Amino acid sequence: MSLLSVPKRLLLGSSLSVSILNQTRKPRRPFCFNMSSESSHPLTHSLTLPTQLGQPIQIIAAPGVSDSQFRTAIESSLFKQWLKNLESENGILATGSFLLKQVLVQGVDMFGQRIGFLKFKADIFEKETGQKIPGIVFARGPAVTVLILLSSEGETYAVLTEQVRAPTGRLVLELPAGMLDADKGDFVGTAVREVEEETGIHLKLGDMVDLTAFLDPSTGGRVFPSPGGCDEEISVFLYRGCVGKEIITQLQGKETGLREKGELIKVHVVPYKELWRMTADAKVLMAIALYEMAKGGGLLPLKT
Repeated sequence: MSLLSVPKRLLLGSSLSVSILNQTRKPRRPFCFNMSSESSHPLTHSLTLPTQLGQPIQIIAAPGVSDSQFRTAIESSLFKQWLKNLESENGILATGSFLLKQVLVQGVDMFGQRIGFLKFKADIFEKETGQKIPGIVFARGPAVTVLILLSSEGETYAVLTEQVRAPTGRLVLELPAGMLDADKGDFVGTAVREVEEETGIHLKLGDMVDLTAFLDPSTGGRVFPSPGGCDEEISVFLYRGCVGKEIITQLQGKETGLREKGELIKVHVVPYKELWRMTADAKVLMAIALYEMAKGGGLLPLKT
């Protein structure tokens, strides 16, 4: 039973609502290939890209990668999107100055029935010099994050989540965020769902503002937090609302997350003016920069 003593859904103005949940809620083929899986040889995959028609690319499974993992990796949206990026307008292979010779698939992590993380090494060379460029890739695909700003009694607050982050060895304060489900591409829907799962706040799709949409079109309208090793690209959304002080109190310290997915989350509410100093989370700092620049440039829609 919830410790909150307020109604499940509070109406905030004529077109805005915040819900504090009683409990945690659960045209052509770009390439062609041939596969070899003889038991006495490493698993291999021959692939041809339109920009390298006469120079097939060898995809090889590293020791320890099973046949099913190898096939899943090659057929995944993560790998196909990476290949597509290579040949995009700003892609490495677009100018003809570089050559992709080989990809070594080193690891596959599954999230249930779908691939979550993919680790591989690409052998890419500059044609003129023969110089090999760094090619270790940790692929996890697109993600979303939301800067939630709640105004109450003259003060603006930001909503953060405290999460256990094994890669850093720390508890980290960060913005609500999540990965997109493979092949769906529903950025704003994913953002709203992640906020509800991680904070218990229900947001309306129409109240969300895509801050990354204000970036120059050449960027693709997303941000890369770590392009030296990871393909992750993040869409940053903004939500602004007005609430009573009791909502701020009820959110503070609220335990949320999908326990079956190992999410042990605690909600924190901090004054927005202090947000930039409260955490080293890159998503927070990116969101502040985008929000302040968009606000200063008069790009934000009027609050209703």
